Parts: sequence; C-alpha cells; structure tokens
Amino acid sequence: MNAMPEPVPFTPEGPQPLLREIPAGEAYPVHALGPLCDAVNAVQDITQAPVAIAAQSALAVASLAVQPFADVETLGGDAPLSLFCLTVAESGERKSTCDKLLMTGAGDYERETCRQYKTDREEWETARELWEGKRKRLLAEAAGGKDKAKSTAAEADLRALGPCPPAPLVPFLTVQEPTLEGVAKLLIAGRPSIGLFSDEAGGFIGGHAMSRDNRAKTVAGLSKLWDGDGLDRIRAGDGAAKMPGRRLAAHLMAQPVVALPLLADPLASGQGFLARFLITEPTSAIGSRLRRGHDPESELAVAAFAARLREILEAPMPTGEDPQELEPRRLPLSHGAKELLWRFYEATEQAQATGGQMEHVRAYASKSAEQAARIAGVLTLWGDLRAPDVTPQAMKWGIALAGFYLKEARRLAEAGLVSEETSKAERLRQWLLESWPHDDVTPREIIRFGPNALRDAKSLSGPLAALVKAGWLVALPAGTVIRGSARKEAYRIVRSSHEV
Repeated sequence: MNAMPEPVPFTPEGPQPLLREIPAGEAYPVHALGPLCDAVNAVQDITQAPVAIAAQSALAVASLAVQPFADVETLGGDAPLSLFCLTVAESGERKSTCDKLLMTGAGDYERETCRQYKTDREEWETARELWEGKRKRLLAEAAGGKDKAKSTAAEADLRALGPCPPAPLVPFLTVQEPTLEGVAKLLIAGRPSIGLFSDEAGGFIGGHAMSRDNRAKTVAGLSKLWDGDGLDRIRAGDGAAKMPGRRLAAHLMAQPVVALPLLADPLASGQGFLARFLITEPTSAIGSRLRRGHDPESELAVAAFAARLREILEAPMPTGEDPQELEPRRLPLSHGAKELLWRFYEATEQAQATGGQMEHVRAYASKSAEQAARIAGVLTLWGDLRAPDVTPQAMKWGIALAGFYLKEARRLAEAGLVSEETSKAERLRQWLLESWPHDDVTPREIIRFGPNALRDAKSLSGPLAALVKAGWLVALPAGTVIRGSARKEAYRIVRSSHEV
C-alpha cells in the first residue's frame, strides 16, 4: 500500500503592501556639480548617506548664497538663481547631518549677525523713543494755536523731523516651518534674500501652510517668489505691502509617506508648483553604512565649503535706496552656453509630444531648460561672484543635472498617483507600526492619538478597511477587553507574517 504524501506546510503570505515599490533611479551625476563636487563627496564620505541628499543640500545652500547677486539669462528671458529642492527619504537616512555640515558657514554667520542685531536693535529702540517723544511734543505745539508763530515753527520742525528711523533688518537666513504669512513677515522685517529649509518638512507639507484652506495661497505665493515676482501682502487692519526684489531658495526634506500626497495633489501639480522643484528620492543606504571612519581630507573640503559660503554671505547685497529691494545684475549666457541650452530645450520639447517619453510630465519638462540655466548660474557665481557670463562648461553641468531631475520627476510621477484614501491608509500603517506602543488598537484611540488627518470617524473608516483588507489589521470579536474595557470595535496589529 502506497504511503500518503506528506502535506505541504502552509506558509502565511503576510500583509500586502499598500503602495507599489518605486523602481530605483539613476546614479546622481556628482561630477556635474562642478565647484560643489568636492564638498558633496566629502559630506557623503563623512555621513555615508546617499550622495543625492548631500548634493541637494549643497545646491540649495549655494542658491541661497548667490541668489541676491544676479539673474541668469534663459531662452525665455532672465530668471532668478533661486532653486527649490525636494528630497524624499526615509527617517534615518542622515538628512539632518548632511544639511548641518553644509550649513555650518551659514550658521556661524547668522549667530554673529544676531549678536550685532541685538546691539543695533537696542540703539534703534532708543532712537525711536526719542523720535516719538519729539514728534509728540511738536504735534502738541503745532496744534496749540495760542501762539501762532510758535505753532508755525513747530509745523516746520515737524516736517523737517522726517520719518521714524528704520529698524535694523532681522538677520535670519532661513525659516523652517512657516506659513506663507511667516515668509512674508520675514521678508518685510529682514533680509531680502532668505531660504525655506527644513529637514523634517512634514510639518510644512502637512501643516497649516498646506492645509486645504491655505494650500492655494501658499502654492501661488511660493511660485511667485520662484519666478522672481516678489509678494503682495494685503491684510485687513494691517495695511498693504508690496515686496519686489525679494528672493527665496528652498530645500524641503520629507519622508515618502508625507511627500507622496503632495506629488499627487492636483493643485500643486496643476499650477506648475511641483515643477519648480528639483525632486529626487535616492536609494536607501541604511544597512550598508559599515565603513569605520572617513578620509581626513573630507573635513578640509567641508571647511573650505563653509569658508566660501561665509565669503559670499559677507559680500554686500546689490540694493538701491531701499536695503530690502534687491537689484541683481544680469548674468548672460556665452554663445556656446546658449547653443547647448537650445539643443537641450529642443530635445525636451520634442519628448513632450503625444506618445513621447515626457508626455506625462510636461510641467517638469517645460521648465527643464530654465532649471538648467539656473543651476549653471548658481555654479558659476559660487565659483566667482564677478563671473561675466555662464560658460559652456557650466551649462554642461546645468544640463546634466536638469536632465537627471527630469528623469527623476518622470520616475516619481506614477508613485504620486495614489488615491487620497490609500495615502491615509499608509500614514495610519506607519503610525501603528512605528509610534503606537500596543499590539491592538481601537478606532477611538486612533482618533485621539493618531495622525491628524484621521482624527474623526468619517476619515478613519476607509483607511481602517484598507488595512484590514491588506492584512495589516485583524478585526477582534465584539466585546474583546482592551486595556480594561470591553470594546465594540478593536483590531490586532499585524507586524510580520509570523503574526498572521
């Protein structure tokens, strides 16, 4: 009699992913960073982070430094040297460390200018009080009326008094998680050239500035600053202010779960807001950073970068009578650089045709030639603030980098095309696995302690159902006791296939 075959052991499949894995991108063209190349390689050597993270930080910092000094010629007119960078990377990729190393010179400069600002502010407050006291006295004398000669003299003195002495400019170089209103206030009270830099941009992307009510205003305002149009600030009870001649560079670092909803936002993409960003999501280096120590020459390269940054920041910004209105010079393209840029433009324009490689990322492709010119201009002035034009070599760098970012935009575009419901489910999954300390959870606990976007029953029902269907949650029987109370609805969290 034949023996019965042994049953094949059942292996549970485990929870299913909610989002499709994004294919790896091309290697970052570090050689095309020109004068920034040594510093970027040094930071990568010190941190062992993906080189693209260091490259993004270096480009953004260089843009912040040189953007007051020139507008670069493009094929469609002159454009600011402001760059907007968006780096998508998981927590633990050492984003903050890269940024800190490359911002060292800016931090030192800001600390010193803040100390001087404190002294200048105290002197200004004294001068303002004296001015206000004198003005109040002259107003009383001019309105007295009994002594006409004295009243007339007071009126003349009042006119000669002039305006209140201007307050010293707030010396902050960067803001981290502001609203558009916060950016506007700093541009009114401070330097005409600032940066929006955040190594945890979830607070900005998911905060008040990008809330449903404020998103359109924020997108429009930041887009105007990238274009070099300045801002108009009009508020009831607070007057109106026009802010021409202002510049804003930006570097936002965000985790994929935060960045993907922004990439999928039709308002952000439809108005060309995202196309103004140089976006990359480098392959993770976590798990492979096993090398001990680093080359001592790397510290010298970082120090040289910091020294160059300080040198540029200490150079007087080109302003007219108003110290808050920049008057940047024009940085033309050399004949050879313009010819190279035209060829790049032709190629990207043709690729946008129906059926072309860039058909689905036309917003990015249509700005790619301008991005190349901006990058080339930044690299040019970083090397020499007095450079007469953009050379063919600098334009080759700019085109190589712009081409890389265009391919990244195409690669990441599909990843952004996820439904809002799927995005919320992924946020909930991340929170349950990384932040919630228990192995079970109730809807009430999620509403009380979970992600902001899920703090009501209506918003929570869809993501809960999605996680149950994907196997990340298992519904528990009604009446199950959870933390001392019988629950009508509760779920067990599945953290691995062994728990299925």
